[in-house]
Amino acid sequence: MGKLLKSYIMPHPPIMVHEIGKGDEIEIENTINSALAVAEEIEDMKPQTIVILVPPHGPSFGDAMSINTDEVLEGDFSNFGARDVKFEIENDLKLTDIIMGKCAQNGIPVAPIDINISQKYRIPNKLDHGSMVPLYFVSKKYTDFKLVHITYGMLSNEELYKFGRLVRDAIEQSSINAVYIASGDLSHRLKLGAPAGFSPRGKEFDEKIVSLLKKPDVDGIMDMDTELVESAGECGYRSIITAMGTLDGVDVNGKVFSYEGPFGVGYCIAGYTPIGKNEGKDNLKRYLDKKKDKLAERRSHEDEFVKLARESLEYYIKKGKTMPTPDDIPDDMKRKAGVFVSLKKNGQLRGCIGTIEGVQQNIAEEIIENAISAGTRDPRFYPVEKDELDDLVYSVDVLGKSEPVSSREELDASKYGVIVRSDWRSGLLLPNLEGVDTVDEQISIALKKAGIDEDEDYSIERFEVVRHK
Repeated sequence: MGKLLKSYIMPHPPIMVHEIGKGDEIEIENTINSALAVAEEIEDMKPQTIVILVPPHGPSFGDAMSINTDEVLEGDFSNFGARDVKFEIENDLKLTDIIMGKCAQNGIPVAPIDINISQKYRIPNKLDHGSMVPLYFVSKKYTDFKLVHITYGMLSNEELYKFGRLVRDAIEQSSINAVYIASGDLSHRLKLGAPAGFSPRGKEFDEKIVSLLKKPDVDGIMDMDTELVESAGECGYRSIITAMGTLDGVDVNGKVFSYEGPFGVGYCIAGYTPIGKNEGKDNLKRYLDKKKDKLAERRSHEDEFVKLARESLEYYIKKGKTMPTPDDIPDDMKRKAGVFVSLKKNGQLRGCIGTIEGVQQNIAEEIIENAISAGTRDPRFYPVEKDELDDLVYSVDVLGKSEPVSSREELDASKYGVIVRSDWRSGLLLPNLEGVDTVDEQISIALKKAGIDEDEDYSIERFEVVRHK
């Protein structure tokens, strides 16, 4: 019987690597020292396999976990000017097979990735910095291990947590001792000039999750506000959830080694040792019960616009036809106006379709049609399925009349949406969108949506919205 020896959370800034940082890495000396401390622990434990899970840096299967099934896992830091720092590690294919089998039995979608599949779907197949930065430090102390390499998909918190638990189950079913490393950085928006721009909520997110990791408070981590997570611009939250899943049903000893963010990105290192079974710690059941209660609470506070959008999509998905317009629509739905309906799932956009001007008889009909389109006709996403309906969060934007502007000084990304036009092409972007902080960003995105080059002549219009959420 195998054993999970310890689960770690580690960041992956390439600047940590001396051959890349070339001295600048001294700015994150605490993180480097913590990574070396982790490496020393791993050397002492001598695991036969390291299972590492990383964020998707590039194309991936958004609705599935991806597991590399090549016999040898390779990568180097040539993208960061350090081609000579390279890795060639044997894949633990036996453990990989057990993990995939466990997931298949328990309804967790997993996509095996080898060189043939990566070429077919243009998915990166080599180790990237998400895995190589942690392994760079581990390898300074210990190299006698096989590797299992996993990339997370945009699954629900409960699926990610369950996946972590299944990884531990697979390790215990095998004959090897293993260490789990969840790779990911915290907020990328800690200060002005940060890689993903600045958001005051970045610091709020980091402070909260580091506090939760110190306990560790699994319920608190699983139940973090999705808007806070999205505002933080992080890549480590889902990794952390899988790490917590590997500790499901056990008591742990653990600690946060360090946290810092001098470059505007939060770097946290933590480690947790399972010390014994505790079947009373059913974190997943508690989370699902809370989620059910929150859904009921959210539905009870929907306004008429959001409720109509939700009922329209649910009716269409369940019955395959458009719902009739209610007879008792309120007066403010009886006029004509453009409407956008947006759907989110697990904090991620799941669909957004709308009209610049009203094309139906009234706003109610506009909501009904655009809710269906957002859920089933947005070309960026596959159609919403019945089992997703309870996970969707709706917002409805009712557009005011647009007006031309003569300069960008008349715009405000938080107050006004923009429409850009050139000849027959047009592009629209709603106001007050997460991650769109400036007018220049707003216009640039609208131009791309319209297929208009920034050097072309184009007109700009602004409009306000009434947002229902």
